Amino acid sequence: MTAFKINPVILDLGVIQIRWYSLSYILGILIGLFLAQKILEWAKIKIKKEKLRDYINWVVISIILGGRLGYVAFYNFDYYLSNPIEIFKIYNGGMSFHGALISYLIFTYIFAKKNKLDWRLLLDVSALVVPIGLFLGRIANFINSELYGRVTNISWGIIYPTVDFKTRHPSQIYEAMLEGVLLFILLNYLNKKFSIIKYRLLTTSLFLVFYSIFRIFAEFYREPDYQIGFFFKYFTLGQILSLFMLLIGIFLLIKIKKSYVYKR
Repeated sequence: MTAFKINPVILDLGVIQIRWYSLSYILGILIGLFLAQKILEWAKIKIKKEKLRDYINWVVISIILGGRLGYVAFYNFDYYLSNPIEIFKIYNGGMSFHGALISYLIFTYIFAKKNKLDWRLLLDVSALVVPIGLFLGRIANFINSELYGRVTNISWGIIYPTVDFKTRHPSQIYEAMLEGVLLFILLNYLNKKFSIIKYRLLTTSLFLVFYSIFRIFAEFYREPDYQIGFFFKYFTLGQILSLFMLLIGIFLLIKIKKSYVYKR
């Protein structure tokens, strides 16, 4: 077991603080933009760089807005209802992937219609690069000693002194490896091997399915939010939300398959 503690603040300039959490978002966006451009070039799909950069701005806003409001609504509504000013303190953590996803889908659809782009293509390209941001985000969660794992006696367990002195699963690392590294490799391998990006929403559907499976698995090692606990004495809210996401992904895959077979 290892005691773990890293200052979540990289640089403190008094009025301004640079945190690992915000750095993970910035790096994720920059790397994602770079990779998205490369993917479009590889697939010989033309989108003006100016529009792609504008789209990234929309994505950033949607992630922050949806991620925060999703956390407030899904995970701790009563607390934020009593302490509304806390909603704006994003630097303290508290973002929901599922909330960010819903907001992102809405913003992407509006942006695509406004700029006469194929919203399905934007989703598919994003699906190939989003795991990078997920990886960096989970590492930031680990550094912040948040979203930690359940109590365990495994040899690689972690003690988070800012939480308690119990040995816990490093569930953030599990999620970083599954939702980040493995998901990125899997989707991009399939795209390189079978050019899945050519089939609209196929990449997005596979992302929904694989992410949900990885998240549901990892949640068995993650401590549930104390204010929510378990559903049916066993499942976490993250697993429930991911189950709905999994069903949507499977539904889309079936629909895409039927559409493709029909066209043939």
